Amino acid sequence: MSARATVLYDAPGPRARATYHAISALVVVLLVAAGYVVYRALDSKGQLTAAKWDPFLESTSWTTYLLPGIRGTLIAAALSIVFALILGFVLGIGRLSDHHSVRLVSGTIVELFRAVPVLILMIFLYQIFAEYRVFKSSYLALAAVVTGLTLYNGSVIAELVRAGIRSLPRGQTEAASALGMRKNQVMRLILLPQAVTVMLPAIISQMVVALKDSALGYLIGYVEVVRSGQQLGAAFGNYLPSLLVVAAIMIVLNSSLTVLATRVEKQLRAGRRKKGAVTPEEPQTIPVMAVPGMDITGEQKP
Repeated sequence: MSARATVLYDAPGPRARATYHAISALVVVLLVAAGYVVYRALDSKGQLTAAKWDPFLESTSWTTYLLPGIRGTLIAAALSIVFALILGFVLGIGRLSDHHSVRLVSGTIVELFRAVPVLILMIFLYQIFAEYRVFKSSYLALAAVVTGLTLYNGSVIAELVRAGIRSLPRGQTEAASALGMRKNQVMRLILLPQAVTVMLPAIISQMVVALKDSALGYLIGYVEVVRSGQQLGAAFGNYLPSLLVVAAIMIVLNSSLTVLATRVEKQLRAGRRKKGAVTPEEPQTIPVMAVPGMDITGEQKP
């Protein structure tokens, strides 16, 4: 075994390797046994029969249950992502403000809504909206889901924005200030364009989190894909196939969002490289005059 492999720990001896192999074999046997128990339990309930998958071959199952749920998930995710990005940039820039009051208010909002679980936030907002009739009854659940996701993810994005701007070299801000640029010009024209490129991967991850967390809306009556899957399972008695289909739909939605956001990130990075590329110019030849009594190399003539 090479020296590099034993830097962090001692190389196991023959007895230790035998113990590791025995433990691995035992874990595999336990997993197989657990899988068999689950299989027998599902099979005894008739959840593994082909007939349980027949409802997904009917158009009414999709038009009545799954498609409205997918539409609800996409609407809630799209609205919350857009609003969270706006709120996140506002709070992130506010935390970098020169005014203490602005920093205090922005920091309080960020720390408060980062600490509250999204589900509790949704339930609280739903009760508030219903109590004071802020929205129509048909939009109460959607408003609570979108508002909760916006406040939570906006607070997280605010920290990403602040960290992205802080990661840039301080000399850029000092150079821009020396040129007479105002702080808002420095932020808008110099810092933010670079910070967005730096923090795009983290923002993409947070967008996926917002899409997944929209499934929590089923607890307050919002019609999204998880709730639709449960309703489909209750209607046809095929809970396991319904949940598997819902899981596959969520995987497709999250993967599609990740691919789309990654392509946008690549285009932005390529555009910045192309925009910032400098075409080398031909060096200009400057004539050099020899000093009297000396040649062109600077040596004194004999």
